[in-house]
Amino acid sequence: MTTTNGTSGCTARREQRPLPGLARPALSRVAMELRVFFREKDQVLFTFAYPVIMLAIFGSVFSQDIAPGLSFSQYFLAGMVATGIMLVSFQSLAITIAMERDDGTLKRLVGTPMPRAAYFLGKVGMVLVVGGVQVAVLLVVGATLFDVTLPGEVGPWVTFGWVALLGLAAGTLSGIAFSSVPRSGKSASAVVTPVVLVLQFASGIFFVYSELPEWMRSIAALFPLKWMAQGMRSVFLPESSAAREVTGSWQHGATALVLIAWTLGALVLCLRTFRWQRRDDA
Repeated sequence: MTTTNGTSGCTARREQRPLPGLARPALSRVAMELRVFFREKDQVLFTFAYPVIMLAIFGSVFSQDIAPGLSFSQYFLAGMVATGIMLVSFQSLAITIAMERDDGTLKRLVGTPMPRAAYFLGKVGMVLVVGGVQVAVLLVVGATLFDVTLPGEVGPWVTFGWVALLGLAAGTLSGIAFSSVPRSGKSASAVVTPVVLVLQFASGIFFVYSELPEWMRSIAALFPLKWMAQGMRSVFLPESSAAREVTGSWQHGATALVLIAWTLGALVLCLRTFRWQRRDDA
């Protein structure tokens, strides 16, 4: 009887023992997300090579200066940094989460002891690490191979930091929310990629934003990529280039407000619309 009671007591204590806190499973999930990301060679190549290839193509085609002492490569770098942030956050998550929902990965995770928040924190951690590496690679290549001048003062880098962080936040949460739009994992890329491409053209990534048609600028101003690109231009372009913007200024306040609004709005959508299983399983 004593042995039985002792065994029962140990079992009860094991059952009552609280699950690990959120930090440990979140860090484990970040590590796993990074392993999965770097295991997909095609995805790694596209993520890191696309901005560099586009910089090389457009920098070569538009070799003339767009203003005295301002090369198109210098202008284009700012847009590609913003694009890289959008690709690694919005596009990557919108596609991969839709695929994980379709193949049953999300449904299986719900049945494990892992806190659901750890899954999302794992995605956030992956985006921060991969986004940081991607931007660093792009800046090094731009400075060494395309004679792009990087800021030499602290102020522009502070602007770079908050624009990048707010852009990553808006892109990450928007990607998680948008992952519920594709009807299947197979259609995710076909649904998400055109959205990103259209926003790139309308947001002044491939062309000087102030030279785009007014109706296109008006549409682009509704989305975060335009504001990220404008914020990055304020970092990598001389202060005199602000006069070439539509409003004649960098609009840092408006940039921050729009990106924060998109972050909060996307968070609400995530909470209301995110699904852990396919529509036909509901």
